[in-house]
Amino acid sequence: MPSSGHRLRDVEHHPLLTGDDSYDSAASSPAEADAADRVWFIRDGCGMICAVLTWLLVVYADFVVTFVMLLPSKDFWYSVVNGVVFNCLAVLALSSHLRTMLTDPGAVPKGNATKEYMESLQLKPGEVIYKCPKCCCVKPERAHHCSICKRCIRKMDHHCPWVNNCVGEKNQRFFVLFTMYIALASVHALVLCGLQFIACVRGQWTECSDFSPPVTVILLIFLCLEGLLFFTFTAVMFGTQIHSICNDETSTEPGRWSQQTPRFSETLPSAAE
Repeated sequence: MPSSGHRLRDVEHHPLLTGDDSYDSAASSPAEADAADRVWFIRDGCGMICAVLTWLLVVYADFVVTFVMLLPSKDFWYSVVNGVVFNCLAVLALSSHLRTMLTDPGAVPKGNATKEYMESLQLKPGEVIYKCPKCCCVKPERAHHCSICKRCIRKMDHHCPWVNNCVGEKNQRFFVLFTMYIALASVHALVLCGLQFIACVRGQWTECSDFSPPVTVILLIFLCLEGLLFFTFTAVMFGTQIHSICNDETSTEPGRWSQQTPRFSETLPSAAE
C-alpha cells in the first residue's frame, strides 16, 4: 500500500499547461495516437514474460490432464466429462486473461490539463480539481497514477504483472473471472492428480499412463505443485477482489471513507480575483 507521502507527491501543485506548452507524449504522430486509443497493450518486459508464462502453465496443465490422465483411462465417460470440464475452465481462464490484458483499465487521457480544457469544464469559482504532474492530466476522484502503465487509472486496484496490466474500473470484472476460473481449474487438476496417483499405485504403475512411470510421476508432481500455487494465489486474489467490490474500495485506498488524505490541488480563481 502506498504511503500518504507518495500520494501527496503524486498530486502535488504544478502550473497548468498552456496552449503553447509542449508535451512529450503528444509529440507522436496522429496515427500513433489513434492506434494507442484503439489498442491497449502495456510494453513491459517483466509483464509480458509473466503473461506468456501464465499461458504456458495453463497449457502444460491441460496437456497433463488430457494426455497423461484422461486419454489412457479405460472409463470413457470419466475421461469425457472431466476433459470437457477442465478444458472449458482452461479456455474461459485464458480468454478472461486476454480480456484483462488487452482492455483499457480506465486510463485518463494524457496531457488534458490545459487552460482551454479547464474552461470547457465550466467549473464554479473556487471549485477544486486535481492534476497529476506525471502525465499532466486532470485527475478524477479515486484515480491513481501507475508508474508501469505511465497513466492515471480510474479506480486502480493494483498493477498485476501476471496479466501485464493494471486492474481498474473497466477490466476488474475480467480479472475476477480469471482468478475464479484458474482457482476452479486448479482444484479440478488436484483432484484428478489424487485419483491418478491412487489408480497408478493400485495398478502398480502399469497401464495407468502412456508414459513411463518416472516421467508420469514427475509430470504429476509438477502439476500438483502448480495447482497448489495457482489455487492459493488466485483464491486469495478472488476473495480480495470480491471484498473490495462489496465495500466499494480498492487496495490503493483502504478505509477511504474513514480517513481522507489531504491533497494539493488546482483551483479556479474566484470572480473577485
